Amino acid sequence: MTKSKNKSETTAKILFFIAAGFSVVAVLAIVLFIFLSAFPALKEIGVLKFLFGAKWFPKENAYGVLPMIVATLLITLLALLIGGTFGVFTAIFIVYFCPKRLKGIFNQIIVLLAGIPSIIYGFFGMIVLSPMLKDLFGVESGNGLLASSLILGLMILPTVVSLSKNALESVPASYVEGSLALGATKEQTIFKINLSAAKKGILSALTLGAGRAIGETMAVLVVCGNSVAFPDGLFSPIRPLTVNIVNEMGYAMGLHRSALFATGLVLLIFIFFLNGVLALIKRERKERERGKPKRLTETKTVIRKRRYFVKGMAQKSLSIVSCIVAGIVVLALAVLLGYILANGLPELNWNFLFGTPTYKTPTLLGAFTSTGWIILLALFMALPLGVGAAIFLVEYTKPGAKVVKVLRIFIDTLSGIPSIVFGLFGMIAFCGSGKSLFAGALTLSLMILPTIIRSVEESLLAVQNSVREGSLALGATKIRTIFKVVLPSALSGVITATVLSVGRIVSESAALIFTAGSLPMIPNSPFSSGSTFAVLMYNFTAENPNLQAAYATASVLLILVLLINLTAHFCERKWKKNK
Repeated sequence: MTKSKNKSETTAKILFFIAAGFSVVAVLAIVLFIFLSAFPALKEIGVLKFLFGAKWFPKENAYGVLPMIVATLLITLLALLIGGTFGVFTAIFIVYFCPKRLKGIFNQIIVLLAGIPSIIYGFFGMIVLSPMLKDLFGVESGNGLLASSLILGLMILPTVVSLSKNALESVPASYVEGSLALGATKEQTIFKINLSAAKKGILSALTLGAGRAIGETMAVLVVCGNSVAFPDGLFSPIRPLTVNIVNEMGYAMGLHRSALFATGLVLLIFIFFLNGVLALIKRERKERERGKPKRLTETKTVIRKRRYFVKGMAQKSLSIVSCIVAGIVVLALAVLLGYILANGLPELNWNFLFGTPTYKTPTLLGAFTSTGWIILLALFMALPLGVGAAIFLVEYTKPGAKVVKVLRIFIDTLSGIPSIVFGLFGMIAFCGSGKSLFAGALTLSLMILPTIIRSVEESLLAVQNSVREGSLALGATKIRTIFKVVLPSALSGVITATVLSVGRIVSESAALIFTAGSLPMIPNSPFSSGSTFAVLMYNFTAENPNLQAAYATASVLLILVLLINLTAHFCERKWKKNK
């Protein structure tokens, strides 16, 4: 009997380890497949000529991505300047100046901004922002560098706000007490002490924001101007790396196709570089928290305090700026939601929602069916792997172990890979017999895996050790304790992970265009091609423009996002209450 128990325990541990190691396999497979597909182009064109060439003319076999690299970096920097600045000031407002009754509302506003599908941001930019910029500055077109940067800045703002808020809330209370004891005002303490103490966390937030900006596709696609040229002004039409892939992959063959995969490889290199920077920031932050502060640093801090507590107008002004910025963020969300819903809800009718779709008059019935299939299949594949990986990380490893560090690196890397690269990988690996909902679900299961692992891991860590010890003391095995005691206690965290994953699936479009397809018809089976809500929205916006249908589809998408966010909020509140 004992041997049987030991055997089952060993088998369970091996299975959980395999689930945790799946992220490693996924990252290595993505890199390998993309590299092998890009290699013919890099070999024939030459790496340096490809990276530093200024011309992209497939008809002349001229493939150079330097203008696209410059465009990608420029819109990322401008987006960081806009979204980073607004994000940090909004985080300061929420932590230090927001009334307690409004904090929950502001947090939900940030979550809602993060959940809005990127294609809706792009549609709003195309319909509202670009014409507004055109009229405001008197230019021929509002599309280009500035419009792309403003949209990306709004998209990365929730990431910057959330992580900056966490960093500011982690500042020790003793810092605040010491500053106030020396005569500093609240504003001086916030902007001179707390902001400085949280700078590593804020820098991490900006790095993650940069990663999202570099990898964004659909929001930029319709406002960038789509021109392969070096930008010479804020309204210069540009083509970032991601847009180049989605624009031309549909008809590319041979060397042209391989060159597009090489473009995806360049994107991967950028993301890996940012992940490396983020890892160094985290490592330095941990080392700094473990070590004792040097006397020289303390002396400098005291000198600064003695100098600044006499004056405080600058910090007082910054506190006012933070309140204004938070108001602008709320206004931006209100305008976006109000404009889309005001124009979309009147376009909704029973026939458009549930009528039989045709190629000439598509409806949303096919999107309901396709989205439902992909949600079920992706969760069916990703949930067991994610829960198993979280169990291994929490229940079978020690904190700080080398295997944990390696697994976390690959999980973080998988979460940072752009959706367009996932789409390229899914197209190669899963679409051998053509595009299908099943191929799209396989691709999305890889994309949502890190979200499930993190959420379930947090809920498992919240379960008190005394619960485990009590179960083991009563004679239960470790595996029985996990499934009968620990997991039920962390069930709300698993539900939260499921809800968040559903939100990611509903919002995704770039990866599904290459894997699930974009047919508006009702799929006959999971192995048929189909179009989700986000992909259908892309069709109505860019491929076959239909503004009325785009407004209506956007309204349905926003309503779904609102419902998903409310469900996630309810689950989170219940989890905290149980905790």
